[in-house]
Amino acid sequence: MSNDKVHNPIVGVVMGSSSDWEIMKHATIILEKFSIPFKAEVLSAHRMPDDMFDYSHKAYNRGLRAIIAGAGGAAHLPGMIASMTDVPVFGVPIPSKYLNGQDSLLSIVQMPKGIPVATFAIGESGAYNAALHVIAFFSMNNEKIRNELLNFRNEQSEIARNMKVQL
Repeated sequence: MSNDKVHNPIVGVVMGSSSDWEIMKHATIILEKFSIPFKAEVLSAHRMPDDMFDYSHKAYNRGLRAIIAGAGGAAHLPGMIASMTDVPVFGVPIPSKYLNGQDSLLSIVQMPKGIPVATFAIGESGAYNAALHVIAFFSMNNEKIRNELLNFRNEQSEIARNMKVQL
């Protein structure tokens, strides 16, 4: 799974398996909304460790400035990438078959001191919010992105203000 149509990606969106795409696509939807160039691909910590090492070590020099990594079960991908790159990693726990993603969440959030992974909620909301967090991160040095983010947040507020309770 890769979106090679995007040249010069600044965000990597990686997942341990193509089955994780149903969750991780929510990160790409928000990145596309803000016109943030990204590349999405499968990168398994357990089945392709050499590829993961290469990806991690070369991330910054390839132009990546953030990595959104989703993983389920043992969920080693975000933490392993974080241990090998200075590019910020945003972890998304993927719901698992038996423990509904709680195992993934605990695996990602319990990184040792000195190897941070910003960890988000399990599932779609986590993927969506990880991308929004990346956008907020970029908005600190980019006025155009900042204005788009402020507009997005204002739109969210207006949607909430217009909600009515049906009694």
